[in-house]
Amino acid sequence: MDKGFKERVREQFSRTAEYYVRDEGFARGEDLSAAARCLNPTQDDILLDVATGGGHTALYFAPLVRNVVASDLTMQILKKAQEFISEEGGIENVTFREADAEDLPFPAGSFTLLTCRIAPHHFPDVKRSLREFFRVLRRGGRMAIIDSLLPDDPEIADFYHSMEKMRDPTHVRAYTRSEWITMIEEAGFINIHTKEFTKTHDFATWARRAGLDRQGVQQLNKFFIDASPKAHDHFEIETFAGEVESYTDKKLLICAHRPEKK
Repeated sequence: MDKGFKERVREQFSRTAEYYVRDEGFARGEDLSAAARCLNPTQDDILLDVATGGGHTALYFAPLVRNVVASDLTMQILKKAQEFISEEGGIENVTFREADAEDLPFPAGSFTLLTCRIAPHHFPDVKRSLREFFRVLRRGGRMAIIDSLLPDDPEIADFYHSMEKMRDPTHVRAYTRSEWITMIEEAGFINIHTKEFTKTHDFATWARRAGLDRQGVQQLNKFFIDASPKAHDHFEIETFAGEVESYTDKKLLICAHRPEKK
């Protein structure tokens, strides 16, 4: 995808950085503890958090490892993440680096652990990113990716992509579980394990976080209201007096290893 798209990504997340840093939905979650269990971090580990966003994953893992490098394509959100982690106090082993997930500026084998949470659906070339993840991990290194799970049903998947792009034009696409496994295997990873999580979103908070204006929120609300009964059931869309209050989707945790001898 052209450089213009990545500039739009930078513009989008520079404009909305504060929303992501302060969003409670990113600050905690069962997915973080599950990722820690599959990675089994130790004080000898060096972790790269790709597309760190508000820095919540980097902050969660910092006490569990020797060092964390929090990277992101957008410098403004990195600055906000640094401020956020500094405000927490007592965390001195996190450094910040501007980096494109598809072209990571680190030597091969730099890290023993890698995380990437709720970000790959913004990547123009996920397969290229996975090859980069493989490259920067040491042999035997462990990886945990968490992202939105695309439903297998084509009608539901189409609704999902449409509403995500209405909310945030930098959304590229989400993937099904089988698509993820295929891509990760093709990148060279082994010992692949997955786990699904449900996440309920407060509609107004979710829409505003992407920087939608009032008209944009109204249009997105109507799109949800007018969705098919199948979509209403699948996403558990809750409404009151013509306003969407919440919806529920699924996230997928994928854990994998770089082979010891490759």
